[in-house]
Amino acid sequence: MPRWHTSQRIGLSSVTLSTVTELRINGRSEDGLSLNLLDADGKEFSVRISDTLRSTINQPRLASVPQSDEPKISIAEIQRRLRAGESMEVLSRENSISIEKIERFSGPILQERVYIIDQAQQIAIRKESGRDPVGLLGVVISRLAPRNIDSAQLEWNTWRHEDGTWTLELHYPNSSGRGKAQWNFDPTRRTLNSLDENARWMM
Repeated sequence: MPRWHTSQRIGLSSVTLSTVTELRINGRSEDGLSLNLLDADGKEFSVRISDTLRSTINQPRLASVPQSDEPKISIAEIQRRLRAGESMEVLSRENSISIEKIERFSGPILQERVYIIDQAQQIAIRKESGRDPVGLLGVVISRLAPRNIDSAQLEWNTWRHEDGTWTLELHYPNSSGRGKAQWNFDPTRRTLNSLDENARWMM
């Protein structure tokens, strides 16, 4: 049953009284332009049938609007899939979650991925007598330096597999536009294995 603020003539955009009265519809006015309403004491009210009122009445039922913005998957699952390299956009689209909500849970995962990249870059690739070992990052930079590519132009990414190892991926400029190299990194054994020709060339 509709509720309207008490007034002899009620405009939907100009209600100012604070008293709320429960009303019931009692038909239309003689000119058909207003609804006649009655309160529990039989007092008459009217409301003009405006375009705003028609639009409000014809809106879809509120029951069709999602009642909860809670994630359809658990926080642990969101973090697992982020750790496995799934993008926030895909998670948002497939699970009807805003990217802002996903970002709330992504901090620890992004920090972990940065840590893994740093650990992999430090893995010793070249060991020469009397010299400090050269890690992956140093080797990559020395390989690309003759092509006038510096570390600021390198893009690193990583994602975790079920067995606990990680894929380390490097994107860098080349004559075709962008080159890509991939390694498999085991943080427990501290081993790094090339997964493609570009990665083997880098090492």
